[in-house]
Amino acid sequence: QVQLAESGGGLVQPGGSLRLSCAASGSRFSMNAMAWYRQAPGKQRELVARYISDDSANYADSVKGRFTISRDNAKNTVYLQMNSLKPEDTAVYYCNANLLTVAGWGNYWGQGTQVTVSS
Repeated sequence: QVQLAESGGGLVQPGGSLRLSCAASGSRFSMNAMAWYRQAPGKQRELVARYISDDSANYADSVKGRFTISRDNAKNTVYLQMNSLKPEDTAVYYCNANLLTVAGWGNYWGQGTQVTVSS
């Protein structure tokens, strides 16, 4: 079974950093359109960062200059480096990607990882 699994969330003080990871497991041939979303309590899920080409990404205005999306194709893993964290970054973070499996292309979500920014 193909799935995405996030890790790296936790509790961090304002101004701190975290790096989230999202690894694809199961039998798949390719992965593209990798992205990170987040959902804060009582709010809709929002896009945080996404690849728009092999070497270009765009970011939500609220995280520009603080967050960086990256990937390791050999490990089928996408990362989100989060610096200068603020309390308003508190949310469940989800990765999303298109995966090519024997059944064809499909869009997949991870289960989410909690990020809490608090002193």
